[in-house]
Amino acid sequence: MPPTEILYYDGQCGLCHRGVKFVLKHDRSGAAFRFAPLQGVTFQAKVPSDQRAALPDTMAVQTASGALLIRSEAVVHLLRRLGGGWKITGAMLAIVPRPLRDLGYNFVARTRHRLFGRPDDLCPVLPAELRARFDP
Repeated sequence: MPPTEILYYDGQCGLCHRGVKFVLKHDRSGAAFRFAPLQGVTFQAKVPSDQRAALPDTMAVQTASGALLIRSEAVVHLLRRLGGGWKITGAMLAIVPRPLRDLGYNFVARTRHRLFGRPDDLCPVLPAELRARFDP
């Protein structure tokens, strides 16, 4: 089994919270990803400050090799790691040139608070088996 990677998400974004729930639901192994908010100490500790400053405040994936994937590259990677039909979806999305994918990603990122709001409950109560997959 490939090593666990970290999905960093904006803890104040409704769309990001939905994205985390999506990954939790579709991660068949339950070990592909751990989760940490961009506003948390894990992100501060694992991502150098110069790199943090240049990142969008949406989602990023830190791979097992330490690479930090952002925007559509992170989405494609997530889908491929989830496997099944999502792997195929990720492969199809990867065919689209990255600058074009990123245009779509950036549009959604700019409008996400208007479209999806902010989560009503920033600290949802999670079952213990899921809570163990989250870092502060």
